[in-house]
Amino acid sequence: MKFQMGTARYPSGDPAADRRAEYAEALAAVSDFTAAAETLAGALSLAPHWAAGWYRLGELHLGAGAPGEAAPAWRRALELDPADRFGARLQLELVTGERVADTPPPAFVEALFDQYAPRFDTALVDGLGYRGPHILMEALDGAGFAEAARALDLGCGTGLMAAPLRHRCAVLEGVDLSAGMLEIAARRGLYDRLVKADIAALSLDETGFDLIVAADVFAYLGALEAVIAWCAGSLRPEGRLAFTVESQVEGGAPVLLRESRRYAHSRSYLQDLLDRAGFDAVRITPCVVRRDRGADIDSFVVTAGKPAARRALESDGEAEIPA
Repeated sequence: MKFQMGTARYPSGDPAADRRAEYAEALAAVSDFTAAAETLAGALSLAPHWAAGWYRLGELHLGAGAPGEAAPAWRRALELDPADRFGARLQLELVTGERVADTPPPAFVEALFDQYAPRFDTALVDGLGYRGPHILMEALDGAGFAEAARALDLGCGTGLMAAPLRHRCAVLEGVDLSAGMLEIAARRGLYDRLVKADIAALSLDETGFDLIVAADVFAYLGALEAVIAWCAGSLRPEGRLAFTVESQVEGGAPVLLRESRRYAHSRSYLQDLLDRAGFDAVRITPCVVRRDRGADIDSFVVTAGKPAARRALESDGEAEIPA
């Protein structure tokens, strides 16, 4: 899934600059990226504080095979838009190899999924053969899961996980950063509660959940230390955690940002992380959750049991799901 950045979606406010940007997009449409970059650079001379334009210039330089010229454009976009709703940090990490951030900027993730929401289900299920909910339910059954008094769909998106899970939960809640996704999830009528929040910045839930699931979510987080600690602290005794991730080969980086701007995680990283959080009965099973460009995306489905003794974990996040 890519952020559709065409400059027409984010105009500069300067009519002359926007006209040049339109011509640059026409050149890009016929793959003349070098000329498109030169044309957009001219537009930026008229609108030098246009963050979206600088980000797009980086994309055009990359399309022209000039990553060295792309990086300064993305750094300029980041200076102008520190919230980074276009994902310049991720692009910089991909082209320079520098570790820019452990997780994507929330503004980028929110904008990405708000844009994607109207076509999300069709693109993911029909176009990419997505099977995350089915795979997660199979894994939970294999781990002995029967039913939950209170369950949380972490990063619930449009609610695809709710259909197979609803009849096995007395209370089913969902949390997601994208208002567009939550609007569609609400239409399904399967959740008892939906909350808009950044899952990487939640406060501990003191009442606790019997089950937390995260279907195809952690691929957008990168480092998982904070969210796994939150899950450990927010599960009731004998509660379960289940999630899917894209798999990274052993011997490489434990967490790898791919060109898709999704992260892959190694088995040893996941096992060590869950062990340190106090989980037991950890199962990490290879699977294929989805396809991309006709190729299977190697993944893991993970289930784990609640620590025997609840840890006093603290979070300085701002969002909270109250009882």
